[in-house]
Amino acid sequence: MARILIVDDSPTETHRFTQMLEKQGHQVLKAANGADGVALAAQEKPDAVLMDVVMPTMNGFQATRRLSNDPATKDIPVIIVTTKDQETDKVWGTRQGAKAYLVKPVEEDDLARVLDSVLKG
Repeated sequence: MARILIVDDSPTETHRFTQMLEKQGHQVLKAANGADGVALAAQEKPDAVLMDVVMPTMNGFQATRRLSNDPATKDIPVIIVTTKDQETDKVWGTRQGAKAYLVKPVEEDDLARVLDSVLKG
């Protein structure tokens, strides 16, 4: 299916998303912070990115903005997946270039539906 980059500093969340995605037939790439995620996305060109927000080095909003402003990565859809559930966070995430916004904990069906939607464009 698709190659999905998970950018999350929580090993527990990364493991959980990896299990969900692999069960759906996707290949998973992983980065533990925004800076590593941006670098890996530029190198590997995944089909989509699941981006946490609260991370060390570079937060998910900054990383999403960097990906969406770079000609080499601007076409990779970013789905923000975070515990930040305020409407202002959702608006800000969209303004940074995110194609979708999910609030943790994320149900497998919701993740599959949103991922399918962004992959289809």
